[in-house]
Amino acid sequence: MPETDLKQQLVERFHEVNGDHPMTDVDDEYVSAQFVVLEELCAVHGRDVDAVRRLMLEQRLPLPGYLRSDGAEMVPADLFALADEAGGVDLLEAWFTAHWADPITGKAEWNAYLSGQYVCLHSVTPATIQRKDYLTAAIAAAANEPDAGSVGWSARLHALVDELDTLEPAFTAYDRLRFGGPTSRDTCIDDVRARFPRP
Repeated sequence: MPETDLKQQLVERFHEVNGDHPMTDVDDEYVSAQFVVLEELCAVHGRDVDAVRRLMLEQRLPLPGYLRSDGAEMVPADLFALADEAGGVDLLEAWFTAHWADPITGKAEWNAYLSGQYVCLHSVTPATIQRKDYLTAAIAAAANEPDAGSVGWSARLHALVDELDTLEPAFTAYDRLRFGGPTSRDTCIDDVRARFPRP
């Protein structure tokens, strides 16, 4: 299949998953700082870009995290790291899903990973996904703890928020459009710090 056809198919799949939202200059600047162009990453790693696009379309590697306004497919710099750790693309799904005790949860996380929408983490691995899930749940539940408002509670809450802060990038306005609202950084970091300032 010609390269243009594969690239167009990938663009269409990306819009199916994310909707069709405009990227502003600020979005482009953010994405260019956080991600790399697929063709450039493939060149560095000696990979055929058409073959990688095909793997994305076959749901064996994740879709790009963003399409820049110039059409560039933007991917994380460690796009190939998990497949390499798993022993190759053919083994990636089984390796990835095995990190969850519940197969249904593992499959759901695999599908989320393939969507390319895990732009909420600097590094997307089963461990960081699980840690983010734990932290966001703990932060959300903190207000209902018996000692809520105490000095000890505040210290525990801010330790959770600070750890999540190290895992998550800043996000950009485009993310709030495609996700239909605030990001986890908005709700679990910025809003929490504003509502519960450090003592």
